[in-house]
Amino acid sequence: MAILKKGSKKLLNAWAFYDWANSVYTLTIASAIFPIFYSALFLDAVKSVRFLGFDFKSTALISFVTAFTFFVVTILSPILSGIADYTGNKKLFLKFFCYIGSLGCIGMFWFSLEHIYISLFFYFCGLIGYWGSLVFYNSYLPDIAYPEQQDAISAKGFSIGYIGSVILLLANLAMVMKPNWFAIEGSEQEAAMVAMRISFITVGVWWMLFAQYTFYHLPKGNSQEKKVIKDVLLNGFKELNSVWKQLKENLRLKRFLYAYFVYSMAVQTIMLMAVYFGEEEISWADNNEKTLGLIISILVIQLVAVFGASLTSRASAKYGNIPTLIGINTIWMLICVFAYFVKTPIEFYMTAAVVGFVMGGVQALSRSTYSKFLPETKDTTSYFSFYDVTEKIGIIIGMSIYGTVDQITGTMRNAILFLLVFFLFGIILLFRIPKKLQLTTKS
Repeated sequence: MAILKKGSKKLLNAWAFYDWANSVYTLTIASAIFPIFYSALFLDAVKSVRFLGFDFKSTALISFVTAFTFFVVTILSPILSGIADYTGNKKLFLKFFCYIGSLGCIGMFWFSLEHIYISLFFYFCGLIGYWGSLVFYNSYLPDIAYPEQQDAISAKGFSIGYIGSVILLLANLAMVMKPNWFAIEGSEQEAAMVAMRISFITVGVWWMLFAQYTFYHLPKGNSQEKKVIKDVLLNGFKELNSVWKQLKENLRLKRFLYAYFVYSMAVQTIMLMAVYFGEEEISWADNNEKTLGLIISILVIQLVAVFGASLTSRASAKYGNIPTLIGINTIWMLICVFAYFVKTPIEFYMTAAVVGFVMGGVQALSRSTYSKFLPETKDTTSYFSFYDVTEKIGIIIGMSIYGTVDQITGTMRNAILFLLVFFLFGIILLFRIPKKLQLTTKS
């Protein structure tokens, strides 16, 4: 196979196509079908499960496992990314996490309360596979695209990811809502549960299958390959320390990371809790309308995000990355205020549409902005591990604050409104980013 040149259309498209492959996880597993499936495992009067000798509330258990997974990724990804850059084969790690995640999704077919330990292990594998692979996938961006190409190809990746995930979700929803069309027998509830289990297999197969195109065309990594030595683990920490020192000397990159850390807390928290907010705070006519309404809102967010990522890329080309990010964060602030007063399904759909627009934009533009601000280096994986760690720590902190406010005040509306503070501080920090690269050890 001929090695594709940096900036070539085929190489860029092959990189972006991994978004098509893995985005089905976030929509089907994280946002739509699995939450519905997991809730259906519990009787209305029994919302707890025995785990590690303790009785956990069903939703709390999933939250704890999710938080633990993010913690594991936060610890592992900097070490593994340092090793990947040291050995010159980041594609090996990208494949490893892809296969772990896809096999975890397939294993969720057997998810049950009777076998909760192995069930949660498969859930853990799916989650860690998705987020772990993103570290290495994102780090390819400066390797395969020139700075002037990065905004557009980053946005294209998110866009085709949203489209692919919606296609598979619609197919899975058809199977869940009309199982008899797919020769799935049993009572209505039993057939629907089987259909949901099968949908987990489709996610794993889709992810693994379509990732092969990306794997075929992406280079292994940097050209300076080295054999893994006995202290390679220690080398990973050395790589991290070296990158950290360089980050502190790059004022523009350092201040962007500060801003990203703050506003990403709020962005990721809203994305993870949007469905739960809609379930608890919106006045649905009945449970059927609630289920259908939540699915519609998820689809609205995904579809609008495609246009959001594309329009944001155009705005950044005209106005610049930082001014565009400031505008997007301003819209997020307005969403927090509006969400506090949302009560009806129509208002919730409107909010979901705006969330989708800025969700696609802020993710794609943040990734490409960070890539643009990187210094000339072959150590891109370690740099992007810092980006990934920043996001994961933000998720842990944001979710903790959100849950605390919700617990103390008794309503998620106050928690959403409180997130406005993070967007405000994010905007302030974005204004402090210098327009030109400045190397300094001072803040």
